Amino acid sequence: MERTRSAILTAAASALARDRSATLPEIAKAAGVGRTTLHRYFPDRDTLIRAAVEDSVEAIGEAVTEARLDQGTPVEALHRLVTAYLHVGDRLVFLFNDPHVMRGYGVEQPEEPVTADPVLDLITRGQRDGAFDDHVSPQWIQHVLWALVYTGIEEADRGTMSRHGVAATVIRTLERGILA
Repeated sequence: MERTRSAILTAAASALARDRSATLPEIAKAAGVGRTTLHRYFPDRDTLIRAAVEDSVEAIGEAVTEARLDQGTPVEALHRLVTAYLHVGDRLVFLFNDPHVMRGYGVEQPEEPVTADPVLDLITRGQRDGAFDDHVSPQWIQHVLWALVYTGIEEADRGTMSRHGVAATVIRTLERGILA
């Protein structure tokens, strides 16, 4: 039962990342289940999307944790982070392609700044160690990282880049910038 629920949530995030108007029948088909089965777990679209948001937030958090950002050099940790982000790429696109999705489905942004952000901690450590540019803010580097990961996901989805080559391209572009 948990496997079926998980398959539905994964398929929902994937389908909705590509098409915000994906229907419940389309999501059921992507999950490999019938509409009746989908409705047994999620009686309506809002319930499904709310669960998919919560599941995606959790999956991304687990991926970041599994990347062990506090271990090894900042560059090694950054490589693991890029790979982790790409592994949950559909979840990232689902959550962040539309700025209202998390607010609209009960995952509010905190009013006070989050003090523990392992990605910002990694970037700050990398700047302190001289591995990352300290002439830009950690938030700038984080946003550039997200933009490159998002672009890599889109290019792989379009078929203009192999899924296996995305991580290396994102890392190379992030580390070198765009100058030859």
